[in-house]
Amino acid sequence: MRLRSLSAVVTLIASLAWPFTASAFDQLHLPAEREPVAPLVIHAALDLPYVRPLLEDFHRRNPQYDITYRNFATLELDERFLAAPDEADLMISSAMPWQYRLANDGYAQAVDTPVTRRWPAEAKWRQELFAFSFEPVIMVINRAVIERYGPVDSHADLLDLLRRHGDELRGKVVTYDPVASGAGYTYAIEESRLSPQYWDLIAALGHADAALVNTTGAMMEGLKDGRYLIGYNLLGSYVRQDIDAHPDLEWRIPDDYALVIQRLAFVPRQAPHPINAKHFLDYLLSVNGQGILAKEGHLGALHPELDGPGTANALYRLRPEGLRPTPLGPGLLTTLDDLKRRALLSRWQREFSGPQTLFP
Repeated sequence: MRLRSLSAVVTLIASLAWPFTASAFDQLHLPAEREPVAPLVIHAALDLPYVRPLLEDFHRRNPQYDITYRNFATLELDERFLAAPDEADLMISSAMPWQYRLANDGYAQAVDTPVTRRWPAEAKWRQELFAFSFEPVIMVINRAVIERYGPVDSHADLLDLLRRHGDELRGKVVTYDPVASGAGYTYAIEESRLSPQYWDLIAALGHADAALVNTTGAMMEGLKDGRYLIGYNLLGSYVRQDIDAHPDLEWRIPDDYALVIQRLAFVPRQAPHPINAKHFLDYLLSVNGQGILAKEGHLGALHPELDGPGTANALYRLRPEGLRPTPLGPGLLTTLDDLKRRALLSRWQREFSGPQTLFP
């Protein structure tokens, strides 16, 4: 058995002239429609289909803004920022430890406005780093699996299924690669703390020769075309529309526990247009912006005044005991300690690969 790492990012613009990294990205440009022009550059790890409604609504309300939005993979985003911390006006990512480390290392500036002051204390750090979404980590199951083997409603159900039928499902399961994906690593370290059976599940995934990819989008493409029958640890906000369009697939918020990721945004200390970035951040945390996230962006609105589909309040009613949001605080830094990171990834690879050595 060998570890497989795939990348399925559809790249519209490749930064071939970028001297620091070979990263590639998707880009959206919304030109200003009136004077005076207000430039705004946003770098993020948030796919265009999910952020576009938000950007277009903000642009309609503020047509003077000339918006350049670039979307990267999580680790590429962090890498590029460190190479050029004065390039972006706003940074957005679901890789919470990396965002927290940048803010803790002094790369973020304070945003002290009436909107940010009212934002829930547990969803911000030092008026510099702001959580704005509420996104459960889920499983996606092909109905053929449920019809043949029974329901898969929890991590325990998935482990039991793979233990009993791993050979039959060989190559038909997909999950994140924690080595290549910041989000995948974050999920791995959080789950290893939450569940005593986590390592048994990783071993079972390895026995089933699960495919390892870098994005939820790559998982969904394989699930939609039938290459995979089970997806483990997808970002729920990225699958809602696809599930609606593919009745052969079902999504499950695990009923034993479910990680919840919150995207974090900050204005870099060296942002070229910080006033514009703070205006957008205020919008992002407002009822208007959060309403767009809930209704069109599918990211899960965190605003305490919003309720109904696509909001944190609704999810808490659905799973009053099982949701496990990753806390926004210094604990995130421990996940990036070099020794701990190497130890966790080494064990992950060892458990996944079974008795064979992963690298020569």
